[in-house]
Amino acid sequence: MHSVPSFLPFACILFLQILAPSASAQSLPRLSSPLGPVINLGFAAFAGNSSSPTGELNGPVTFFGGIRYAQPPLGDLRFRAPARLRGSIVNGGNVSITDARNWGPPCIQQPAQVGIGDEDCLRINVWKPSDAKEGDKLPVLFYIHGGGFFERNPESFPLYDLVNQSNPKIVGVNFGYRLTMMGFLAGSAVQQDGDLNAGLLDQRAALEWVHRNIAKFGGDPDNITIDGESAGGASVVMHMVAFAGSKPALFKRAIAQSIGFGPTPTVEESEPAFKRVTEIVGCPSTGPPAMSCLRSASIGALVAAINGAGSTPAVQAFFAPVIDGPDGILPQLPSDLIAAGKFHAVDFVGGHCTNDGRTFVGGTPDDFKTDADIVSRVFQRFGSRLTNETIQKALALYPAPGTLGSTFVSEYDRASTITQDIVFSCMDLFIAQKLQQRGVQNVFTFRFNSPNPIELAETPFEGVMHTSDLFYLFSGITSAANAGFIFTPFNITEGALSRETIAFWNSFATSGNPSTSKESISPEWSPFASGGRMVLNQPSNLSSMMSASVMEATPQVEIERCAFWMALNTTAQTGV
Repeated sequence: MHSVPSFLPFACILFLQILAPSASAQSLPRLSSPLGPVINLGFAAFAGNSSSPTGELNGPVTFFGGIRYAQPPLGDLRFRAPARLRGSIVNGGNVSITDARNWGPPCIQQPAQVGIGDEDCLRINVWKPSDAKEGDKLPVLFYIHGGGFFERNPESFPLYDLVNQSNPKIVGVNFGYRLTMMGFLAGSAVQQDGDLNAGLLDQRAALEWVHRNIAKFGGDPDNITIDGESAGGASVVMHMVAFAGSKPALFKRAIAQSIGFGPTPTVEESEPAFKRVTEIVGCPSTGPPAMSCLRSASIGALVAAINGAGSTPAVQAFFAPVIDGPDGILPQLPSDLIAAGKFHAVDFVGGHCTNDGRTFVGGTPDDFKTDADIVSRVFQRFGSRLTNETIQKALALYPAPGTLGSTFVSEYDRASTITQDIVFSCMDLFIAQKLQQRGVQNVFTFRFNSPNPIELAETPFEGVMHTSDLFYLFSGITSAANAGFIFTPFNITEGALSRETIAFWNSFATSGNPSTSKESISPEWSPFASGGRMVLNQPSNLSSMMSASVMEATPQVEIERCAFWMALNTTAQTGV
């Protein structure tokens, strides 16, 4: 792995303080340490790690890891919004130096296990060009990891390659946020004595920390691009619509990869899961007594509740973001807010892998023979949210193989395309259309069309499956396991696509246009207004030194299918 040797409620006046860098306006003493380069924030100082496991392309990179960005969410802070750390200068900035050369602990996952993962996981990681200094105002890429809101951690997604290859240079950031029940416990009792969507509020708090402190690392707090994949891509969308657009965005641009939405419940729909949690832990099921009991419960009891209450897919889905009301971070379903224009009109790149849907279709090719198989495996997961009438209209939009107008080679192909449209590909198209209507010029879409070779060898029928893009963006060149993701060294064509993709991403983060500082061999990435999207392809061979990526017209049939889902307001039906 790269970078190391060995994943709000505030008062108005405090919110304004959050936006202001806490120590940047004051000169601080230069501190040094034998551990590595030091960044002094005035209230804390951190020694980073400049060791580089690969050759630097554009200069060495320094990593600072495991830095707290909020108070530990323990005791009375459990199931509440993150509490801000003290940020005022201490002792004139002559503070002790913390070893920040490694990762902080991952957050508790699902399935959960005592001793694996930690409640005290609100930690942030920064990669900067080693020569970057305060005042350089480098663009910042802020990455939100995916994992269904119940697994993964920042260590799976090191930004070393993106910072190492950046030209012009950027600063990279990722962080941990509370997952599963610890971040997304919901119900009326939480609403009364706690905070809904604590995990999303963690993400917001991490972004606020970057605003206050990233200048010390050479970054520009006014030039932040948020990026995420799957649940991280869904998080990007949620921050675009956060608080119905009534509070500052805190970012200038957004990249959403394979935007992954499942059913998004209300507080009322979350009650059965909350009741099950209290039963397992042995707490009252209503009101402040329930929350007081849960806050004093042992980690062992909470682990049992995570595993017990999340033992079926129907309940597991409720440990995810919920609609939290008019004053919450997610007051309505995201597509409702987008349709109503209640979102931040920022520069945008959105897209998906060619076969995202195959990862979530609910079976193998042999499991899909008839319409009934699609109904039971694809539509049933949404329960009563999809009516029989809607299901029949949807099936007609996706003609069965061998029938007039069908482009599907099998029922599996048909079923996975339906899954793809509902859960992934229609949202990036919908957002791009609405941003264009708002007059945003820098809007771009893509289709990632090269598989993860390791996963392809295991399940070749999945093709360019979900997370394929991550293989090319994050540490694909290391041969070691990387916090749950396995990589192998790139061959020459995989390496070419990785460099090309990273250059597009960095160019967008720098200028709002993926073509400004693209690789010279890459095609121009035309904006969404042109009617096309970039298809990112691995070259078949590199003898010609040419890119295989191309622009393609967004297929009309895909536009029509997505118009059906979004006009229905599929979010009201399915939570997309």
